[in-house]
Amino acid sequence: MFDDFNGVPPEIAGPSAWRGRALNRKSDWIYTLTQKDIDEIEIATKALEGESFDLAKITKDDFPLPGFSSRLRELLTEVLAGRGFVLIRGLPLDRWNAREAATAFLGIGVHLGNLRSQNAAGHLLGHVKDLGYSSNDPNVRIYQTRERQTHHTDSCDVVGLLCLSPAKSGGLSSLVSSVTIFNEMRRLRPDLAKILFEPIETDRRGEVPEGQEPYFTIPVFNWHAGLFSAIYQRQYIESARRFPGVQPLTPQQTEALDMLDALANDPDLNLMMELQRGDIQLVHNHTILHDRTAFEDWPESVRKRHLLRLWIAPENARPLPPIFTERFGSIEAGNRGGVIVHNTKPSVLFDIDGVSTYNQA
Repeated sequence: MFDDFNGVPPEIAGPSAWRGRALNRKSDWIYTLTQKDIDEIEIATKALEGESFDLAKITKDDFPLPGFSSRLRELLTEVLAGRGFVLIRGLPLDRWNAREAATAFLGIGVHLGNLRSQNAAGHLLGHVKDLGYSSNDPNVRIYQTRERQTHHTDSCDVVGLLCLSPAKSGGLSSLVSSVTIFNEMRRLRPDLAKILFEPIETDRRGEVPEGQEPYFTIPVFNWHAGLFSAIYQRQYIESARRFPGVQPLTPQQTEALDMLDALANDPDLNLMMELQRGDIQLVHNHTILHDRTAFEDWPESVRKRHLLRLWIAPENARPLPPIFTERFGSIEAGNRGGVIVHNTKPSVLFDIDGVSTYNQA
């Protein structure tokens, strides 16, 4: 596939190949909302008050942002074709209720792309919160625990997180460029980099599309249309070994994955950030791995760490290799990614504790 480059693509240059220690100017990657931005968001949010509007069907026409929409397009360009992430700071959550916060986040999200289901239940609005589960359960996803997640990608083009409540301690966000990791592996151990361009099984954690295996088989590193894209979750690669017909990892595969993880954890390469209440983080999954450190939560239920999450499919997203259809369902930009199983119906869940309140399409 890469005969001219000893089995791997050439070194990748450009803004996506960053090192965390070099990103010392927060103004380069934090956009603070102006009062005009906030006014537009609040006007659009208030217009959708009431239970009659189905937020599972929200479009950008339902949530007009006459000035801020152009800035969102600029920020999306930075995510898709630049550094690969941005932080939007300053949503006034203290004067909003739960539905208003969700409405604002969903409204901003649809200006970036189409929203994708995040689980078999069809939830367009994810809740990243400790539900008292353990990742030892093969049907539990790590974001439902307080455990460290380790560096990984989500099954969408762009993931958005809105911080409602930070943890008492810990729960920091770590980002690292998968492009830089590839460059380092290519420089230091091209033999191991080459292994990660070979297909490998990853556990679907019980959310299996009709007619598919309980795992998908996609290389960690991919090269298509002159672009590098990664898809990775180490724990789920390892838990896929439980299925009949899936072979144990070879010593060479383990060494390659260990090197990837070591580079992701290198403080020279990754960037740690603490999300504040009202922050929105946008991350390009194809060029960034993200992680969350373990955390200690507050004892009061109303203060517990809680983030809202969107999986977004921008219509101007990059081309993906055909093998991504195993996980993304399609490689059509704007219509790919997410978890789609039999009878999945899009819905928006506002309350993850106790009695659920939701809109369903």
